[in-house]
Amino acid sequence: MEAGVTSAAGSFFIFLGTVGKIGFDSISGPHPICKRIFAKRLRRAQRFAYGAAVRHFVFRWIITTVAILVAARLIPGISVDGTGATIGAALFLGILNAFIRPILLLLSAPLILLTLGLFIPIINALLFWWVPAFVPGFTVDGFGSAFLGAIVVSLVSWMLSAFFRGSDGRVHVLTHHAQI
Repeated sequence: MEAGVTSAAGSFFIFLGTVGKIGFDSISGPHPICKRIFAKRLRRAQRFAYGAAVRHFVFRWIITTVAILVAARLIPGISVDGTGATIGAALFLGILNAFIRPILLLLSAPLILLTLGLFIPIINALLFWWVPAFVPGFTVDGFGSAFLGAIVVSLVSWMLSAFFRGSDGRVHVLTHHAQI
């Protein structure tokens, strides 16, 4: 057993020595073996980053779906006709928040500064009010319902995100908080 460990460690150090000898030449640049090793590690890191981004997107989508369901239960002017409408509304609200909201925030920056940030819930309500125009089965009766619905969706999303996301940024159920 000990010989196997020594042999594995020895071959590892021989590999490192070989890479060190052929690693980088100041005239011709990186050696092809080093390029292949680097390319392999880069592909692995890119796959990991892509998987993490997809998990984050699905996590946010599920949280927004639950938040819309809660808003539909609590606010009388908001109704959802089924699961598909809820999922579609959550997806479209996420798309609006990702692409349209930053533009609206930038355009209304003077008004946001003038009201000390109190105009941001109105922008959220406008985005929430626009969703039924594109998602059949999801209805919002008026701006007041949209305003309350946007507040409920924001609060529920915030609470669920805080409950399921650790300080390391990964998604898992928090059973205790180290700092209270």
